[in-house]
Amino acid sequence: MKKIFYAALAVALLGACSSGPQFRVEGSVSGADGKMLYLEASALEGILPMDSVKLKGDGSFVFKGERPASPEFYRLRMDNQVVNFSVDSTETVTIKADYDNFAAGYTVEGSANCEKIKELTLKQMELQAHVNDLTEAMNARRIGVNEFQDSLAMLLKAYKDDVKINYIFAAPNTAAAYFALFQKLNNYLIFDPLNSKDDVRCFAAVATSLNQFYPHADRSRNLYNIVIKGMKNTRTPRQDSLTVPVEVEETGVIDIALRDIQGNVCRLTDLKGKVVILDFTIYQSAVSASHNYMLRDLYDKYASRGLQIYQVSLDADEHYWKTTADNLPWICVRDGNGVYSSYAMAYNVQTVPTLFLVNRNNELSVRGEAVKNLEEEVKKLL
Repeated sequence: MKKIFYAALAVALLGACSSGPQFRVEGSVSGADGKMLYLEASALEGILPMDSVKLKGDGSFVFKGERPASPEFYRLRMDNQVVNFSVDSTETVTIKADYDNFAAGYTVEGSANCEKIKELTLKQMELQAHVNDLTEAMNARRIGVNEFQDSLAMLLKAYKDDVKINYIFAAPNTAAAYFALFQKLNNYLIFDPLNSKDDVRCFAAVATSLNQFYPHADRSRNLYNIVIKGMKNTRTPRQDSLTVPVEVEETGVIDIALRDIQGNVCRLTDLKGKVVILDFTIYQSAVSASHNYMLRDLYDKYASRGLQIYQVSLDADEHYWKTTADNLPWICVRDGNGVYSSYAMAYNVQTVPTLFLVNRNNELSVRGEAVKNLEEEVKKLL
């Protein structure tokens, strides 16, 4: 049934009935003789096939589609490389590329939005390359976890500041601004609409503009719903909701008692006898994958010697937390108060991820920013 639905939608997108106005995407891909080029719609439902062509000698191609009622997003795909573009009229978009550098070395003409989308794509690729280099350096022990996290935070802040100023707030009514909101790093959204007040403002700016021009569009309604949920999640709770009791043991460790994905209450103080990495994090953040990869490396090496990880999620989306935590081998709990967690406040968590080391006597040993080499500090406590 789903295949029938997608096929029908693809026909509609292509404008099988040629009576309506159409857009056109044309161009050429050099060095691609005999290769398949696909036109796909980047719809809210996911990636939908629209058309394809087997390229010949000069690599020229022409695709046509029905003009969308509001700005929509499409992509050209060759193998696993894609070129993203948007259409909001009967415009003709011209894209020229070389097969070997299809995703990054293309040129685009006929649409200012598409030019901005290309700029954003190249910026994101550069950011991902820097993060990959950082991750490799950390895994090779050329830099410590503290340097890794500081460098990662600086890269993300610089990127987000640039995109906020020059692409989102500069022209929130454009398809490029919408595209910027949903860019990813390590397959996580760079702008987090559920856990970050600042990022919710970015989504709200685009949602307001989109709703003004296209109030009945599905993307407008979807973006509006995301903003409402984000505002609800990041709204400062009433003072009485912050009075969750926290217990301080005679050793000085602040106890934490939260439920894991099976609903069991897990207490930090129950781990006495273990060396514990206490980690506050948000799985939906762009840094989560690299951070958890680093933790997984340590856990695999030292769990048999008594290392445990007690990871506190501050994610607003409970389902996302459960899905991610289900793949992790350590203790994963979640504080429903999110970024307003009383436990995070008690530990003076200013940014995430933030970690602490707890020794076998259940005493707080060291805070993450004081750690130059996390593995060495863990080995000392073991």
